[in-house]
Amino acid sequence: MKLFNIASIVSLIGITSAFPLTSKGPLTHESWFFDATYDVIATPGQVVTNTSMPAPGEPGAKGRFRYGINVQSQVICYNIELWGVTGEYQSPANTATHIHEAIKGKSGPPRIAFPNPVGNDRYRKSRGCIKGPFKTGVMANGADTGDGFTLDKIVANPAGFFTDSHTKKFVPGVVRGQLGGRRC
Repeated sequence: MKLFNIASIVSLIGITSAFPLTSKGPLTHESWFFDATYDVIATPGQVVTNTSMPAPGEPGAKGRFRYGINVQSQVICYNIELWGVTGEYQSPANTATHIHEAIKGKSGPPRIAFPNPVGNDRYRKSRGCIKGPFKTGVMANGADTGDGFTLDKIVANPAGFFTDSHTKKFVPGVVRGQLGGRRC
């Protein structure tokens, strides 16, 4: 298992101030070490419907999703940037920006919901860290699709997960990228 030091993390995530947790309080020093990092380029052509049919997202849009995962602490830090995404977000989940469990070309349930990137139609961003247990707001078989999800599942099989963001006009996804494609 590879751990990354603070210089690698600041470089990867692009944040020079302390990472805030969204609901669990300040990060502790052990959270600054990542077991795995991912740098994902998301494009409209990778989006599929719930039936795994191609459903290209917004033409000209692009996303960059950078993640750092600390398995022991169940902390995932994120730096999400979107370019050329227009309109309002829409999703049945708590937010419209997620990591889903599914291989390339398939759809699957969200496992982690991130704060939606904010900005304008040219550029939007979202940065920070969240700590499990994870909740998505999507119910399947009477349970939230984040219930019981742990970050070691991503580290063990990144190709089995993708990240995306959804808008009202592009409900299946505005952009999508597979985590297994590029690991730092």
